[in-house]
Amino acid sequence: MSEKETKQSGHVRHVTVDGDSAGQRLDNYLLRELKGVPRTRIYRAFRKGEVRVNKGRTKADYRVKAGDVLRIPPIRVPETSEPAAIPRRWSEILLKSVVYEDKGLLVINKPSGLAVHGGSGLSYGLIECLRHARPDEKYLELIHRIDRDTSGCVMVAKRRPVLREIHRQLRASTVDKRYLALVRGHWPKHNRVIDAPLFKFKLPSGESRVRVAKEGKEAMTRFSVIERYNDATLIEARPVTGRTHQIRVHAQHAGHPLLGDDKYSSDKDSQFCAEIGLKRLFLHAQSLSFTLPEQGRMSFESPLDPALERVLVTLRK
Repeated sequence: MSEKETKQSGHVRHVTVDGDSAGQRLDNYLLRELKGVPRTRIYRAFRKGEVRVNKGRTKADYRVKAGDVLRIPPIRVPETSEPAAIPRRWSEILLKSVVYEDKGLLVINKPSGLAVHGGSGLSYGLIECLRHARPDEKYLELIHRIDRDTSGCVMVAKRRPVLREIHRQLRASTVDKRYLALVRGHWPKHNRVIDAPLFKFKLPSGESRVRVAKEGKEAMTRFSVIERYNDATLIEARPVTGRTHQIRVHAQHAGHPLLGDDKYSSDKDSQFCAEIGLKRLFLHAQSLSFTLPEQGRMSFESPLDPALERVLVTLRK
């Protein structure tokens, strides 16, 4: 059904998922089907049970399969809407932050402070800025996410098969993702693996938080020490699973919160950050490695933010 027909439709639709769309998150599938509908409205449809898969209720993170029959409720799509105002500086920064590009893949060294997509009160993010900067690109889709305050490697697909293949490897935990993080205190060398389930919840304000809890989802992170300083340690974190705030909460659970973390660290940690000149979360997605059928094994690295480099220089002194 075309976008124009969707706008005129006032009844329930049933759509059969094709092979090209298999593996995509259901919420992202609906965002493509219902262009212009706010993300919050689509999530409300999930909560009310208006969205069904094969006649059953489901969640937003369900991965659609070829042949699935989706029930799409009669959500009205705005006929016209003002496009989000994309600050020119973000588009310019992103175009200068390309780590790698070919006909199917784009890797960006995302700056701290920019979300990967709009939503939750944000009118734009990295993907919206890229689409604005490259209006002639027919297909630009986020392959994965990192936190707004985290910098470093973010993958964007320029072809659907690339998105599907890397998603498959992410689900199989065969994508090697490595982060640099600065934590408070002396990280024990023997503390190499944290295997603790993570539970996501909301504060009364509506803001999301995560904690270690038995009822949470399985989560594992591998850690290794890179460099030690006075009351701080630079570590490498390799998330085996991909849960929200995983590295941050696992580090806190180990008794060594990430410095610059306004969600999971203490006032004393904030004072220490002021002393060393750290003004943001010290978490950087340094490298990615995976395999694509045509190219073989591929590896990418993104340089550390100069502001974080200066903090390390201060600590070494």
